[in-house]
Amino acid sequence: MLSFNTIVVFASASFILTITPGPDIIYVITCGIAQGKRAGFLAALGFSIGVIVHTTFAVVGLSALISSSAFVFQVVKYAGALYFVYLGIKLFTAKSNFLLQQQQDDKLSLKIFWQSIVANVLNPKVTLFFLAFLPQFVNFTHGKVAMQMLLLGGIFMLVTFSVFSFVGYFASSIGNWLRKKPRLANKLHWVAGCVFIGLGIRVALLEHR
Repeated sequence: MLSFNTIVVFASASFILTITPGPDIIYVITCGIAQGKRAGFLAALGFSIGVIVHTTFAVVGLSALISSSAFVFQVVKYAGALYFVYLGIKLFTAKSNFLLQQQQDDKLSLKIFWQSIVANVLNPKVTLFFLAFLPQFVNFTHGKVAMQMLLLGGIFMLVTFSVFSFVGYFASSIGNWLRKKPRLANKLHWVAGCVFIGLGIRVALLEHR
């Protein structure tokens, strides 16, 4: 199985990769600012569960299919892009006081959780990343490759959840500051919507190779 040194190196690499700016962490920041620490926490949890989904894809071979088929890659890519744009339009057209209204909305919290999972799963670059990244830390001579990859995915999930939860909590403090400035707060849904639409465009421009 995995050695202690391998786990330490993998966890360190995972931390560096997780804090690197990308659609996922930007989504968490936006949720934390716009809808509070609970939203940031649930977004972090959703993306963490998405890690396990991608790990499972890598283990069962779906990642290899996406990697080898330009058509499948394009389908997943544009589905993810459209989903981000859809979320952005919903935020952009929300009521001006949504920042204050929705902070403790249980239904909204559940939506954020599921939206985070879907947004992560529909990002083909994440799928390809796991396909390329995880095997580098697998000891093939020891066998049980699938078990090793699942363990690595679990470690990456814990790192992702820890980092994203902290980021979401920090972002919520910015949201709290904005709530003291109603004129800024009432425009925040426009900013959040534009961010999500921008993420959708970014995903749409991803290249297969």
